[in-house]
Amino acid sequence: MSNHTSTLAPARPHSASWRGSAPILAASVLWGSTGTTASFAPAGTPAAAIGSAGLALGGLLLYATGRGNRLRPTASERRLLLLGALAVAGYPLTFYPAVSRTGVAVATVIALGSAPVFAGLLAWATGRGRPTRRWCLATVLAVTGCALLVVGPQLSASTTRIDGFGVVLAAAGGLTYAVYSLVGGTLIARGHASNTVMGTMFGLAALVVVPVVLTDNPAWLITPRGAAVALHLALFTTFLAYRLFGYGLRHTTVETATALTLAEPAVAALLGVTIVGERLPVLSWSGLAVLAIGLALLTLPAER
Repeated sequence: MSNHTSTLAPARPHSASWRGSAPILAASVLWGSTGTTASFAPAGTPAAAIGSAGLALGGLLLYATGRGNRLRPTASERRLLLLGALAVAGYPLTFYPAVSRTGVAVATVIALGSAPVFAGLLAWATGRGRPTRRWCLATVLAVTGCALLVVGPQLSASTTRIDGFGVVLAAAGGLTYAVYSLVGGTLIARGHASNTVMGTMFGLAALVVVPVVLTDNPAWLITPRGAAVALHLALFTTFLAYRLFGYGLRHTTVETATALTLAEPAVAALLGVTIVGERLPVLSWSGLAVLAIGLALLTLPAER
């Protein structure tokens, strides 16, 4: 999420803006490996269990390493932390089942495409300022490019599968992501250390999803492939990615941050081409170009 500023926020220097967008783009690269990694899990492993295992392990690690700066929240901030933790826990419980019901392409487009829109509306509703025209244009381009990129293969193969409840779950995943991003950004803006804020939210969320891991056929975790998948999701797509994400939130707005994470499906698509051997149609490559333009707009110097 980049250099965008709301109309009520002071303009940021380009260097400060890039310090926000660069780590968030790096986090998106790590998140982009999620699908490829999850595909190596043992056959029959429940989708929600895979996501919950990565969150449980990574969340506890974030909590353990984020205690250097003690968090002293007020009563209202404790409620915010609880809301953020529930939203964090809600993401794997909504997005991964959405993928299993309606397919990776549709679920990804809906969840990632709706997240920056939800973030902008929530920020506006909570008095953080109206999104700028450039942010709106960049987000429309990024969401459009994301949709073309991810849905392209389904359209060319005429195999698009839409499930109504899966669409609702995917949108819920986008909303949970926007909520915990807004909560984290709010607490970090109040002067709390980003590592401590993210560690507390994810540590609490880990406790929420542990029962999902333990009750949903956990035997896959003790297989070599299952353990490797869980460790990758925990260390890279949760621990390291959210460390970078939290740092980036110190230097940019939540609205721009969630829009920048639309780089994730681009990374996932490129990994599919280079590692899995997939082929992208012209429509998808066109979407990748449109997405790149939108992300570039988000990383330009702040409006003055």
